[in-house]
Amino acid sequence: MELYEKLHEVCKLFRIYDEFLGYETIQMGNVNRTYKVNFRLADGSPKSFLVQNVNTYAFRNPVALMDNIDHVTEHIRNKKPGKVALHFHHTADRKTYVIDGDNFWRMTNYVKSVTYNSVKDPAILCNAGKAFGEFQMDLSDFDSSRLYETIPNFHNTRKRYEAFIKAVQENKAGRAEEVREEIDYLLSVQDLACRLTDLYNEGKLPLRVTHNDTKINNVLFHPVDNSAMIVIDLDTVMPGLIGHDFGDAIRFAANFVEEDCKDYEKAGVDLDVFRAFAEGFLSQTAGTLTETEVETLALSCFVLTAELATRFLADYLDGDLYFNTKYAGHNLVRARCQIALAKDMLKKMPQMEEIVRYCVEHSR
Repeated sequence: MELYEKLHEVCKLFRIYDEFLGYETIQMGNVNRTYKVNFRLADGSPKSFLVQNVNTYAFRNPVALMDNIDHVTEHIRNKKPGKVALHFHHTADRKTYVIDGDNFWRMTNYVKSVTYNSVKDPAILCNAGKAFGEFQMDLSDFDSSRLYETIPNFHNTRKRYEAFIKAVQENKAGRAEEVREEIDYLLSVQDLACRLTDLYNEGKLPLRVTHNDTKINNVLFHPVDNSAMIVIDLDTVMPGLIGHDFGDAIRFAANFVEEDCKDYEKAGVDLDVFRAFAEGFLSQTAGTLTETEVETLALSCFVLTAELATRFLADYLDGDLYFNTKYAGHNLVRARCQIALAKDMLKKMPQMEEIVRYCVEHSR
C-alpha cells in the first residue's frame, strides 16, 4: 500500500474522517518517521495533525512508551489548564496508538510554531533553557515509579561503553580498522565520561524525572515572539539525572556546527550559547540543585557528548541499525563531530564551570 493511502487509513483509525488532502514528511529526530497530514474540515477550514511511525527497533515496548507519555502529558496539562500542551489522539477503543503489522502509529495535533536546529540568538536560547527547566519542575512532584524505563540504561554511560566495546570486538560490518583513532580516543576518556553514572551509583546524585533528549529542536517556539510554547518528543521521559538534560542540550545547541557536520574539525562549544541556555535553565532549577549537581553540571556536557559518540560509532561498527542515516558513513561523521566537540569541551571546562556557578548564584 502506498504511503498516501496508509496515512489516510491510519487517520481514520484515529477517528479523523474529514477530507484528506495529503501529507508532508517532517524531518524530526533520528529515530521515528514523522508526517504532517493535512485535512479540510466540513466548514472548509484547514486542519493538520502529526502522525508518527515509531521505531520499534529503538523502542522495544512502544505500548508502555505511550503509557509513559499519557501519564506525563496529563500531569502537565492538569498543572497548566488553558496552555498549549501535547495531546495524543485516541482510537475508538481509547488507545493512543495503532498497530499495523510491524508498524506502530500515533497521532497528535499539529501546533503552528517554529523550531530551530541551530540558533545563536541569546534570547531564544534562554527561552529554550527555561522551557526544559520548567519541564523538569512541572514533573518534580511526579512519581517516577509510574514510568516504564523506555530504553533501559539509556544514559548509563558504563553500559554504553560496554556496548561500544562489544561493537568494537565483534566488528560486524568490518569497519573497525578504519576508525581505530576514534576508538582509542573514546576508550582513553572512559572513566571521565562515566563520572555521572559512577556518582549516581555511589548515591551522590539524586534521581529525577528527566526528558533525556533535550535538543533545542524539541522546543516549539511561538512564530511571532519566539517564546517557548511547549516541549515535545517525550519518548525518553524516564527517571534520570539533571545533568543528562542539561548536558545533552548543550551538546546539541552550543556546538559551532551541526551534529553531523562533515567539517567536524570545526566543532566546538560556543560559550555564548552555553551561557544563554544555562541562564534560562538554571533560572528554573537552581533552587532545587544539590551541590554535587552544581559541581558536575558543566562536566555533564562532556559526558553526554562522549556517550553519544560511542553510540554513533557503535552503530557504525554494527552496520547502521539504530539511527536513521542519509548516506554511507553518516554515523561515522556524527561520531567524529561529537569527538571533536568533546575535546573542545575539556579545554573550556574551567570557563563552563565558572558560568554555571555564576548562574546558580544569581538564580537562588
